[in-house]
Amino acid sequence: MNDTLLAAFKRIMSMSDLQTSLVQFAFYGAYFCFSLPAALFIRRYSYKSGILLGLLLYASGTMLFYPAGEAASYGFFLFAIYVMAGGCAILETTANPYILSMGPETTATRRLNIAQMFNPIGAVAGILISRHFILSELHVADASERATMSPEILRSLQKMELDAVSGTYMTIGVILIIILVVIACVKMPRDKDIQSDSRLRTTFLQLMKNHRWKYGVVAQFFYVGVQTGVWSFTIRLTMHEMKVLEHEASMVFLYSIIAFTLCRMLFTWLMGFVRPIVLLIGASIGAIICTAMVIFSHGLAAIITLVGISACMSLMFPTIYGIALEGISGDRAKVGASGLIMAILGGAIITPVQALLSDRFGISISFIVPMFCFAIVLGYGLWVLYNSSLTENG
Repeated sequence: MNDTLLAAFKRIMSMSDLQTSLVQFAFYGAYFCFSLPAALFIRRYSYKSGILLGLLLYASGTMLFYPAGEAASYGFFLFAIYVMAGGCAILETTANPYILSMGPETTATRRLNIAQMFNPIGAVAGILISRHFILSELHVADASERATMSPEILRSLQKMELDAVSGTYMTIGVILIIILVVIACVKMPRDKDIQSDSRLRTTFLQLMKNHRWKYGVVAQFFYVGVQTGVWSFTIRLTMHEMKVLEHEASMVFLYSIIAFTLCRMLFTWLMGFVRPIVLLIGASIGAIICTAMVIFSHGLAAIITLVGISACMSLMFPTIYGIALEGISGDRAKVGASGLIMAILGGAIITPVQALLSDRFGISISFIVPMFCFAIVLGYGLWVLYNSSLTENG
């Protein structure tokens, strides 16, 4: 839903791409700030406690959309998004290593891919909700037309549009509170890792000696950056290439998420026959080719390859995550997981860079940034494969 917010705020408040990218800066910046405290929290208490805390903070952030809408303040909306994302960061820092711990290490990466197959289902629901309750409520007046309106008419128009944003997110908050109550009442498997008294600094220094994890954090930083950038500008690129409004352009975003979902299922099935690292390398090459097509083609060809990028991205996050944490357990897994979640900061840093290029050189040229990011992910995959071969042979 946040990816559709960029298009919504651009029209509602007549903003540039760089200004709207602050939505992603606030969201993914929160991941960097909250991930390590989340790891410390679940080390002291339990995975279930972390899930409950994450849901509580997530729901609180969505409720802050009401005063933000009443104040018609973009800064207030960014604060609400930051709080909401803090809850998301705690949830991811908690849930991912919890899933990895629930079975044999040999199938951990595949198990995480199976669990994350539900993420794009939520993404599809989010796009449909945004399309019907937010984007459909946007007035067709563009920035130049709004500039000619009287202050009273403009405020009235913006209030109607911002109410649609606030009401939609608050409804999600109510659902989150219900989920929180259900999870609080359900008995969940205990963390099977043995708790230790190792200090955070010692644990971190041990992890820094693990090159697979260290380089995995770098790869995750660039992957999340590319995913955020591609999805943030999917609607904008579609509007530019197909000459349609946000409501119609959101359908391409929906097709992208559907492709992402189906290909994640396909890749998860293929992991029963092909090593995850080989699939990661193949997907990275495919993503680079599709991104090049987006940059150098136009019209329908650009849109089709734009959807193709999402298909290639589908296995990357959980696969990088699982590969980077391979062989890491106990407290080190919890701290290591927080490092991989902190790498989500890439979405906050790289998206504004792409937005700046979009404002200056055009939205198609801005996809040079995703191409570079995919090259980093490909490099990590090739490095892991090479070092794995050395280990197996010797």
